[in-house]
Amino acid sequence: MRLGMHVSVAGGVDLAIERGVALKCDAIQIFNKNNNQWKAFELKDDVVARYFANLKSSNLHPIVSHASYLINLATSDQALWEKSRDSFAEELERCDRLAIPYLVVHPGSHMGAGEAYGCARVAQALNEIYARQKIKCVTTIEHTAGQGNHIGYKFEHLAEIREKMRNPRKFAVCFDTCHLVAAGYDYSTPEKYAAMMKAFDKLVGFKTLKVVHFNDSKTPLGSRVDRHEHIGKGSVGKSGFRSFLTDARLAKIPGLLETPTDGTGKDEKRNLAALRKLATP
Repeated sequence: MRLGMHVSVAGGVDLAIERGVALKCDAIQIFNKNNNQWKAFELKDDVVARYFANLKSSNLHPIVSHASYLINLATSDQALWEKSRDSFAEELERCDRLAIPYLVVHPGSHMGAGEAYGCARVAQALNEIYARQKIKCVTTIEHTAGQGNHIGYKFEHLAEIREKMRNPRKFAVCFDTCHLVAAGYDYSTPEKYAAMMKAFDKLVGFKTLKVVHFNDSKTPLGSRVDRHEHIGKGSVGKSGFRSFLTDARLAKIPGLLETPTDGTGKDEKRNLAALRKLATP
């Protein structure tokens, strides 16, 4: 896999490329706007030009973006849903400007309206976005831990969203190793990993899996609580990580860390080294 991590865009998206190179990443993930604000910072022409210049001189690919945490495409609140739809559309447009192929998004919470309702609302938002404007970037739905009323913790939810999309080519999936465990998917042995992937392929389609987030889990199997931990310090287990890292079908897709950090880069380097060690036969 092309291993890397989420990196900061502080000071400009061009600097994210430099940070990824300094951390010896193969691929990186960024926020293309403020992750906890509705308003997006301006993508200035000179910054975008430097971004592409830095990218060209690096060996980073692909670049993945993660959507704002405020976005809730599954919500039953109409005003919030419309704001989320429009904000997500803006992020997709910004991804196109930066030639980013995948925008990862949490599908959101149905807020008590039911899981089927939530899945339908996500698909409706995406159908409206892609119908009203030409966008290259593919929406990548992140499988979730299933806290509260959040959807996306079952493969069936992902399948339902895909089935309701008019253009399924604009649908992809992001697995998170922590979320899978929290949601109750046991892949602690090679045999259980194979069974999980077989079930995913049957329900959703293996080829839709385009991004993997590598995080250990502070909480146990089936906890439905999303708490990221350093690689090797939680309940995922070495075998679980190794199954992803050595799966030949995933050889060219990005595997991105979202593990805890002290801000110095030491945690990122240590976790990336741990992944690369587990990927070595």
